[in-house]
Amino acid sequence: MSGYGIRVIISGNVQGVAYRAWAASKADELALNGWIRNLSDGTVEAVFAGDRAVVEAMLEECEVGPLNARVEKVDRHVLDGDELKEIEDGFYTRASI
Repeated sequence: MSGYGIRVIISGNVQGVAYRAWAASKADELALNGWIRNLSDGTVEAVFAGDRAVVEAMLEECEVGPLNARVEKVDRHVLDGDELKEIEDGFYTRASI
């Protein structure tokens, strides 16, 4: 597993606008590991792991989102070593919770 990862909660108009599919496609393009899912409060949660510069580039993309999204805030939590060990290779869309 690569040595840098971030868990984010993205709020705004981010559900029902293909945000997850857009982010998964971007993460695949950037060869990041992690996952994304909708949360019941209307936010989107994601984990991105890989090279630090690439993860930071993904976070910049997340602040804008796809065409129909309106991102208000991206809360960030840097993952520690134990959390990084739990991330599988590849990028996945998880079931909403």
